[in-house]
Amino acid sequence: MSHQLATRPARRGGLVVAGGLIGTAAVAVALNAVVAWAAHAAGASDDFQPLQLSAYAPLTVFGVLVGAAAWAIVRARSASPSRLLRVLVPVVVVVSLIPDVMVGVSDSRAGTSWGAVVALMVMHVVVAAVAVPAYRRFLPLPADQD
Repeated sequence: MSHQLATRPARRGGLVVAGGLIGTAAVAVALNAVVAWAAHAAGASDDFQPLQLSAYAPLTVFGVLVGAAAWAIVRARSASPSRLLRVLVPVVVVVSLIPDVMVGVSDSRAGTSWGAVVALMVMHVVVAAVAVPAYRRFLPLPADQD
């Protein structure tokens, strides 16, 4: 058996992937609800709209789905998807924090505080922490060739 042949990832059925992504989004929304609750308990204003379920739930689901699409593209097109994703995932998470920092700096939303902004930043990390292991399970990468 040659070690030079790339091991192809197992293909999951569409329903399995869709169900996995729905479950991933649900877990991420639930954990973000805990973050929002903790932020409010610590003094974040109820007026800070980004910490309301109606604001962060759709964005959390969107983040999970966009992340899955990007993961699938990298998986399909990169010669070294694992290596690329080890760099890309943290870079994307850091870049996703920029709008939160801008909200804090501009103080342009009602109820803005740095505690609330930090909660938003934690939410981004929560989504990545939930989504990446799910992507590995439902959209597995080829065996490392790096």
